[in-house]
Amino acid sequence: MDTNLIFKALSNETRVQILDWLKSPDVHFGPQIYLPPDADFKGGICVGSIQEKTGLAQSVISSYLTLMKNAGLLESRRFGQWTYYRRNEENIGKFTDYIKNHL
Repeated sequence: MDTNLIFKALSNETRVQILDWLKSPDVHFGPQIYLPPDADFKGGICVGSIQEKTGLAQSVISSYLTLMKNAGLLESRRFGQWTYYRRNEENIGKFTDYIKNHL
């Protein structure tokens, strides 16, 4: 776990907001119509849905999501031409433990 990369990812208000939205995706996003019903990726949200909610350019959102994925805060899966993201709860838990025990 690269804590410096996680802190960098969390240093942007929009990235933190995305993590918050993805904590309760059913509340913050509409149905993910392109996610196959048999897909084993519960809580996954399409990049386009995240981009639409933020109102930022798709390229900006893609770079934000990539940074958060590289930091271990998100995981992604591709279905056809669509990429879906969800929180990586295991790594978020490890980071939470790190904060509790080291800061």
